Amino acid sequence: MQTAIRKQVKVDLSAEKAFNTFVNGLTLWWPKAYTWSKDKLTEISIHPVPGGHCMEKGPNDFRCDWGTVSAVKRSEYITIKWQISPFRVPEPDPLKASEVTIRFRAMHDGQTVVELRHDHFENHGDGHEEYRKAMDSSQGWEYILACFAVRARKGNGTTTAEVAF
Repeated sequence: MQTAIRKQVKVDLSAEKAFNTFVNGLTLWWPKAYTWSKDKLTEISIHPVPGGHCMEKGPNDFRCDWGTVSAVKRSEYITIKWQISPFRVPEPDPLKASEVTIRFRAMHDGQTVVELRHDHFENHGDGHEEYRKAMDSSQGWEYILACFAVRARKGNGTTTAEVAF
């Protein structure tokens, strides 16, 4: 069994604002290069209820579901079945999905530590070891969380964000 990927970023937002920026503002910060629609992306979203869809919309009514919410407690955490295969194609079978949990830990100074855990890569089958390495690299979750931190910084009007890898 492989070790889970763990990453975190500290942002100058309350846990509630960090959660809302992460989940409800996904289109504003998720790297378009990491979508199927690229620069033609019109929306990427997470419907934050158990069973909710994680999906992308592009031109000409293109829609691609890439995950399913399995648990959520607003302002505290969201867990998603990550239904993107090691070959970067949607995987409709949730039993072949890894799992991503994002926790929002409020600090006493008004900041929030956003903690990401991505595990169960073995569920993806062939290619899961390389997939885990890619998601654990500087171009994986580190980059994605850095994009979130930039958006959080813009949304809060501050000029700094601390990214911890």
